[in-house]
Amino acid sequence: MALADAERAVSSCGGGDSLSCSPFSEIIELNVGGQVYVTRYKTLVAVPDSLLWNMFTKKSPKDLARDSKGRFFLDRDGFLFRYILDYLRDLNLVLPDYFPEKSRLQREADFFQLRDLAKRLSPRVSKDNSLSEEIIQSDTEEGAQQCGSSVCMETLRAMSVSGAMRSPSLDSRKSGYITIGYRGSYTIGRDIQTDAKFRRVARITVCGKTSLAKEVFGDTLNESRDPDRPPERYTSRYYLKYNFLEQAFDKLTEVGFHMVACSSTGTCAYTSNDPNEDKIWTSYTEYVFCRD
Repeated sequence: MALADAERAVSSCGGGDSLSCSPFSEIIELNVGGQVYVTRYKTLVAVPDSLLWNMFTKKSPKDLARDSKGRFFLDRDGFLFRYILDYLRDLNLVLPDYFPEKSRLQREADFFQLRDLAKRLSPRVSKDNSLSEEIIQSDTEEGAQQCGSSVCMETLRAMSVSGAMRSPSLDSRKSGYITIGYRGSYTIGRDIQTDAKFRRVARITVCGKTSLAKEVFGDTLNESRDPDRPPERYTSRYYLKYNFLEQAFDKLTEVGFHMVACSSTGTCAYTSNDPNEDKIWTSYTEYVFCRD
């Protein structure tokens, strides 16, 4: 479908500027890391000299990689590309209230050669080499314009330094719940004594709001079962890249969560008529953590 549209665009190209005489169709389908996007050709070439501009103005459709359905393929982060596309539509960017992926989005902006977007996303560094958010600096600059005395200027400067030293993550942390779950197995011997392999954790699952889960676990969170989940939505399909419950608990404690409830069930998964063989039990346990 996408390939046929491109071929029709080539045959219908007449005179005029380079955009109206493009070998690409007006509507373009993209496959970005497995996420499908449909947008206009003019949107993709909105920023001159960007990577997408070079792809769709200096190359022909047959030169670009495609997936099995003829969509143009980009091996990049499919979730973050929605913000790249939003920026290309009107050269403005609006992020959610809590957006922990800013550094990764900046990396995507660098890859797509969107210099202005990358500059907006880069953290500002104050004179004392501490990171500060843009809103802190803008507040200080606005106050400086309304204040002319040296005492007032010193006060504003002190406010700026203290704001830069304060961790933005502490101010923007949101309350919520995260549930940690795991399935384990243990054996009970013939003398009703637990074996050495009492707990064998196959996978630690994470349930809760997407933004909270990413804030707590970061790169140790495996999102392959539920990719491209928006930050404000909930999921029960994430799991961790490690199998140590204590490591997960430490991560939660470091960012202000505390355990409020837990539950566990167990069933006998294997039993034998031979009294000399151990019984194998399986269990499912959940721990509920809360941050007020």
